[in-house]
Amino acid sequence: MAYNVATLDELIAELHKAFESDSVDVDHVTQLMQSYKTNPADWMKFAKFDRYRYTRNLVDEGNGKFNLMLLCWGEGHSSAVHDHADAHCFMKMLDGTLKEVRFAWPSDGNSSSATTESGAGDAQELQTTGSTLLEVNGVCYINDSLGLHRVENPSHVDRSVSLHLYSPPFDTCHMFDQRTGKKTAAKVTFWSKFGERVPSVKFRKK
Repeated sequence: MAYNVATLDELIAELHKAFESDSVDVDHVTQLMQSYKTNPADWMKFAKFDRYRYTRNLVDEGNGKFNLMLLCWGEGHSSAVHDHADAHCFMKMLDGTLKEVRFAWPSDGNSSSATTESGAGDAQELQTTGSTLLEVNGVCYINDSLGLHRVENPSHVDRSVSLHLYSPPFDTCHMFDQRTGKKTAAKVTFWSKFGERVPSVKFRKK
């Protein structure tokens, strides 16, 4: 089936229709994401960069069924290795390139729970299962059954922008130490919402 999605607003409208039911048709959503051809005039107002790390910028809340966000990557920026809190994750490149590196779950299937805070115990380095270079208008999909991943901007001269859809939305996930497999909980925060900067909040370290 051919899809004709000319603008980001049209894509958002089609995604709302796609998520009207409780089941997620991964192929259908992937095709919708692929059908939209990037146009900076559509998404530039959501593209907010930070000098030191990549940013998450909320575009649409999907009536509680999904979150659609723009991630903006400065030169050399990278995410940690992370899971997706049992959610579907679709990612589309809007500008530049990104490298996705996938990893198998730690050997116990969940986390290196025997690893102590100091890194001792049954620590095991995460095993790489593959990597992909994502270029403009490319789309990829991952969920927890497919493993963990890290996303990075391999360029040291160009920025990158990617469009992400998470369903259902989640506000916490887990980051993994690549060397030990140890996991820690992480809060998912937004640098901006609907084009407006979110006031920064400083959390006390525990």
